[in-house]
Amino acid sequence: MSLRRGAFVLSLDFELIWGTLDLRGPGPFRRACERERSEVFGALLTLLEQFEIPATWCVLGHVMLDSCVPVNGRKHPEIIRPTHAWQQCDWFAHDPCSDEGRAPVFYGRSLVERLLEARVAQEIGCHSFSHVVFGDPGCSRETAASEVRACVRAAGELGITPRSFAFPRNRVGHLDVLREHGFTCFRGPEPTWHMGGGGAAGRLRRAGHLADVVVARRPPVVLPERTQGLINIPGSMIYFPMHGARRHIPISRRVRRALKGVECAARKQRIMHLWFHPTNLADETDAMLGGLRTVFVEVARRRERAELDVLPMGELAARETTGEGSQPAG
Repeated sequence: MSLRRGAFVLSLDFELIWGTLDLRGPGPFRRACERERSEVFGALLTLLEQFEIPATWCVLGHVMLDSCVPVNGRKHPEIIRPTHAWQQCDWFAHDPCSDEGRAPVFYGRSLVERLLEARVAQEIGCHSFSHVVFGDPGCSRETAASEVRACVRAAGELGITPRSFAFPRNRVGHLDVLREHGFTCFRGPEPTWHMGGGGAAGRLRRAGHLADVVVARRPPVVLPERTQGLINIPGSMIYFPMHGARRHIPISRRVRRALKGVECAARKQRIMHLWFHPTNLADETDAMLGGLRTVFVEVARRRERAELDVLPMGELAARETTGEGSQPAG
């Protein structure tokens, strides 16, 4: 596929505490998720409205809830449990089965409602229901289908019909399940030299990502790809957080990389697909938002010059499906 002009796409994996429960439990990232709710969310949404950026918020289904309760003593019996090798307890062992007021890092319906009321329309997509890793052998088709059904149901209670999907940990799987439930597009992995799986490959991937940020390597700019009846809009780069070893990398390197991607997307008529978790902004929040502001200033400038379209994933996929966004042949 080709585009009439370059495009900037921003997708956000909005999962609160759920992204790390299976690895570390609720303790290590609780404070970051509390800051995500109290400091990051509103400031990020204000920034998107200021620069008229229609982002795709891929919201975890459980985050769309305002409460949940066990059924006959079992938490979320509608979800067929995954058998991930690293998970020893029940998949929902850490779910408090409470409500947003008492356990706000597990629920976020009020935040999703704020997105629906935003001055600049934000797209609401999905990120699974409980962060099951679709691309892992421990996620059966039945598990994936139960996750997607629950996510679509939670979205429907808010009047949302989701069309875009981001896979937990970017591990793609069970695309046929997405297609059967009305999804039209997903964010595939970044097409970089260091992509890989777990073990040694996973360590290489993490090291490669760090190296790319340190040297401010231009991220790949991408084109939509038709895959099993869906549109894959691969990521270009993640906006790295400032915790762990990454805190030693100046924010300016992240910004420089993103700006290189924006320039290249405009010049080559491709897509610069930036993505991150809102939790990524929980450390050094003001500086991280300042970096995004710098990127958005350049995106807005190029949009004004008709060099870039700024689109959510679902709209870009719709344009490609109808041929509206393609460059005519010849």
